[in-house]
Amino acid sequence: MRKGDYHDLFDFSPIIDRPPLRWPNGARVALWVVPNIEHFELLGPGGAPDVRNVSQREYGNRVGIWRLMEVLDRHQVRGTVALNASVCRHYPRVVEAALQRDWELMGHGLTNSEQLAGLPPGEARAVVEETVATLHEATGRSPRGWLGPGLAEAPGTLAELKAAGIDYVCDWANDDQPYRMRNGIHSIPYTLDLNDLPVIGTAGHSAAEFGQMVRDSFDTLYREGEHTGRVMCIALHPFIIATPSRIRYLDEALAYICSHPLVWRTTGSQIIDWYASQTDGSA
Repeated sequence: MRKGDYHDLFDFSPIIDRPPLRWPNGARVALWVVPNIEHFELLGPGGAPDVRNVSQREYGNRVGIWRLMEVLDRHQVRGTVALNASVCRHYPRVVEAALQRDWELMGHGLTNSEQLAGLPPGEARAVVEETVATLHEATGRSPRGWLGPGLAEAPGTLAELKAAGIDYVCDWANDDQPYRMRNGIHSIPYTLDLNDLPVIGTAGHSAAEFGQMVRDSFDTLYREGEHTGRVMCIALHPFIIATPSRIRYLDEALAYICSHPLVWRTTGSQIIDWYASQTDGSA
């Protein structure tokens, strides 16, 4: 490791020391929306049915995702889906609808019942490889992006993702711009701040408060983006944001964002491709 480092994954880079980043057509903000489409196994670690987690994800896949698709269609936003590979087997209709919309699908492990952290190296590698293979078989496309279940990684996960053909990872929610990690994979800004699961599902904020947080974050990023481009991620779970009492607040927040002229509504791969083209892939 280099002097002063506490790991060998990426360099420390204060945003004020970087050259200005420019998005296509002078956009100040690259907006990408990440629906997390997930599956929980019925039996939990103790062998009892995990009724709550299974039921919530079932609602998201039976009902919520269709509301969410309607809202994103209305605002001409293509989703970049964090997809549990098991969804391809259990909910193929959802995958079909995402592909019809030309949404991007990125790897999100096999299920959300098990995180990579704590798995032996061989098992963690097998999860990555099986996830990538399953998505390719089901969709005809190899995923370029990865979000670990629970944003968790095992030792060596980044190397295994690179070996599996992954171009960008979302686990490191530590910036407002993409950056290149030392092994060549790019990190793309994901969010816990504008993520309905920790904000609404865990912290207990209302959907109205979440919608205001989305607007407030956008206002800051749009102002700062005049000088150097920013990425705005909105991370969504259909079983949370797409309930009847909550969906209107997402709809209103997206309407507000999209009323501004210098917003690039885009996907994870498009962000990384443009960023690499502006930095020669070295930043």
